Amino acid sequence: MSDQSILERISALIDEEHQLRSAGAAQSEGQRLQQLEIELDQCWDLLRQRRAKREYGEDPDTASPRDPGTVEGYIG
Repeated sequence: MSDQSILERISALIDEEHQLRSAGAAQSEGQRLQQLEIELDQCWDLLRQRRAKREYGEDPDTASPRDPGTVEGYIG
């Protein structure tokens, strides 16, 4: 997955999130919002991994998505 395809996926997820939020998400949509937030975090994390690998002379294609528990457990 290229940086560009990750950015396109992020854009699509953000668009869907905005649509759900502007429509006043019902309870069932609330679960989808939560899934969107997790998937967005995973995409941003993957993009950061790829950029870091590239910066340090490593192959960015060796970066892989991390599981939701890891990504959601970051303390920053």
